[in-house]
Order: sequence, then C-alpha cells, then structure tokens
Amino acid sequence: MSAHQAEAVILRKWPVHEADEIVSLFTRSHGRIRGVARAAAKSRRRFGGALEPMTFVSASYIENPKQELVRLDACEVIASPLSDPVNYARAAALAFYAEVLEGALPDHDPHETAFRLLLAVLDQTRGNRIWMPVTYFSLWITRLLGWMPSLTHCTDCGEPFGAGAAWFDAYSDGLACARHRKPSSRILSAESLTLARRIFQSPIAAFATEDWPANYAADLRRFATQALERHLERRLHAAAALAKLGG
Repeated sequence: MSAHQAEAVILRKWPVHEADEIVSLFTRSHGRIRGVARAAAKSRRRFGGALEPMTFVSASYIENPKQELVRLDACEVIASPLSDPVNYARAAALAFYAEVLEGALPDHDPHETAFRLLLAVLDQTRGNRIWMPVTYFSLWITRLLGWMPSLTHCTDCGEPFGAGAAWFDAYSDGLACARHRKPSSRILSAESLTLARRIFQSPIAAFATEDWPANYAADLRRFATQALERHLERRLHAAAALAKLGG
C-alpha cells in the first residue's frame, strides 16, 4: 500500500452503506481516481463540506494495488464553490464541467493541462456570469481530448472558410462549407469561428471583462457540446439544462 497527498477537484460522490461515500476525484498528479470515504456522512472533522462537487481540495488517500478503490482518509478545502452563492445557472455550469470530465477522463491517467483548465474556469464561474467560462471550457476540453476538428477548412473539400461561416451536424465530425453542408446542418457563424480562434490563442482572463449574454456564441457551445456527446456516445444532461437557460 502507498500513501498519497494530492491536489484534486471533486467530480462526484454517491452514498454506500449507512454513512460511507464513494467519491470520484480528478487529481493533478494521478488523474481521475475513485475512493471510499468511510463514515463521510458523519465525520465533519475529516471531510466537512470538502466532498461537494467542484471543490478544490488537498486529498490524503491510501492506494492498494489489489483494490480498485483507494481509501480516502481526509480532504482539506483549498477553494469551495460554496464560497459564492450557487444559483441554478451556476449549478448547471459546475455540473457540466463535472459531467464532461467524469465521462471523458480515463482512470489513473494524469492530465495536467486539463486540470489547469478546470481550475481556470472554476475561478471565472461566478454568479450569473457563466457563459464565457462554459464556452471556454467546452472548446478547450474538446481540443485537449483530441476531438476538435479544423476550424479553418471544410472537412469534405479542404477549402478555407476565410471570413465566412461553416456548418456542422450532430452525426459527423468536422465542419463543412456552404456547398457541402448536409440538410440537417446548423450554421456556425463567422463571428463565432473568429471567437473560437481567439479562445485557442488567449488565456481565459483575457475574456473576463467582455459582455457575454446567454445568446452570445450559443452556436459555438452547441457545436462543442455535440462533438463531446458524439465521442462520449451519450447525452450530457447538464448541457441540456444550460440550453434551457438560453445558452
């Protein structure tokens, strides 16, 4: 057995037995792991509110190579989503980050860049200001997972989009030009394509002062969400909740 202490973000928890909880954590050094937190529902000294989803913690755990689950002994809160009011919109955004990472990350596979991305968007997801960090996260995580197609050229003919729009659909990878778009395709505006290229060239802080109403870049979020759902092979419930809010 080996003892570990690692920075981690709580992705999900669910109860087992009377007071134990299974916890899914995205750790900086060991990727996504799952562990048993014994008596977590009763022990405020060891866990308190540290097991709430999207809490940034320092986690202490014991790993046994013969067991699938680690033993989670304690978590110290570094930053909590509960430090700011959690309304429905912010809760949906936080749930979106957790659902994507829980579904996409393999066990025990470190992904430092994705971890830093998550911390950056959590820092920007405040109050009702959710659409910028959700857009930034959905685009960047799609790229980091290797699922982002070219944003500059048509997948079918290779022609550049230039200053024009592109088209996408739920059943195909890639973007198409006007000549090769399918009847079921949706448009990705030239403005949103330009924004996507800016996002891939700039840190999230560069967008912090910009105005992002719910309808701004909604087509871009839809495009990224469809790419995620296609590769995950399931619908994202949190994405549906965000769409109902107009985004």
